Amino acid sequence: MQTTEMAHRHMLERRRDTLERLVTERDIWVSTAHPDHGPHLVPLWFLWDGRAVWMCTSATSVTARNVRTEPRVRLALPDTLDVVLLQGEAECFPSQEVPGGAAEAFADKFGWDPRTEESPFLYVRVVPKTVRAWRGERELRGRVIMRDGTWLGQQPSNSLPRSPER
Repeated sequence: MQTTEMAHRHMLERRRDTLERLVTERDIWVSTAHPDHGPHLVPLWFLWDGRAVWMCTSATSVTARNVRTEPRVRLALPDTLDVVLLQGEAECFPSQEVPGGAAEAFADKFGWDPRTEESPFLYVRVVPKTVRAWRGERELRGRVIMRDGTWLGQQPSNSLPRSPER
């Protein structure tokens, strides 16, 4: 077995890379649970609005039923060599009550507007409370880059960290 050694990134680099992936990635794994039926894991399309993850699912799906009962969720981007895990509470918006800006941005990103579907859809918004990011064993230490809803490091939460000047 051959291993690939990856360079160790500092916190601001991890944060910059994580924010970039949240903007550019299309799919996110959503983990929910129901007190009687247990865990449920499903990939969904998502939109990052700079503060929260927006997803959309059928109003009758297991995910929708679970988050209505237990709003705590975990989210994961789909790359095991560049792990990004988010944790937070889901807030649900029926398609007729979703904020217009979020619905429009979602429709623009995917070329599909769930509000126009015949069957009802539910928009799910998650503002992360904790974010972990790491690439390989060397980055396990310091993998928490957001705690209690606050990005760790020196940069303001709404801006991307700049690359160090050389």
